[in-house]
Amino acid sequence: MNYAEAILTLARTHNGTVTASMVSEAGIPRYCLNKMTDELLLVRAARGVYVLPEIWEDELFILQYTYRKGVFSHETALWLLGFSDRTPHKYSMTFPLGYHVAHLSQMVHFKQAIANLYDLGIIDPRSPGGHPVAVYSIERTLCDIVRGKRAQDIQLVQQAMKKYIASKDRNIPLLLDYAERMRVLAKIRPYVEALA
Repeated sequence: MNYAEAILTLARTHNGTVTASMVSEAGIPRYCLNKMTDELLLVRAARGVYVLPEIWEDELFILQYTYRKGVFSHETALWLLGFSDRTPHKYSMTFPLGYHVAHLSQMVHFKQAIANLYDLGIIDPRSPGGHPVAVYSIERTLCDIVRGKRAQDIQLVQQAMKKYIASKDRNIPLLLDYAERMRVLAKIRPYVEALA
């Protein structure tokens, strides 16, 4: 099998997408990617991300690949996890406090979390394009959306809470644990008591 065939096989096994790091890990020279884009066998979607010409670009995967420390959060996490039907205008991503993101995409709403909360509740569901992406769990996300001086849209919060309480996969003890650790227990408990 030649390099081009190997790269196409890699792309097909990853929902039509291949990255420069995947190619390097497979022992294939990266210059092959440029050659394949020149030959229209691949389309460069972003720096280091290539897709087959017949595949739609997976924006979420590209953002995740570009900003590796970013975790999809807030309304973006609600949408990805199926707890909101509102497609976000901008994708919310949370980064470790102090993390500098040069040239952050216009598509990203930047948020930060302190070290002991940054890793709390990270899961890796599939994006609509079929790629695993880092997202905060629903329990963590519910705490995030009620947190801060400017809490999220009350309608969005109520809809997500109702759907969560009705879910067979709900984990109320975990939600309350996260709420306590994130110091929003007083905001979460009334929803749980009213809807349970």
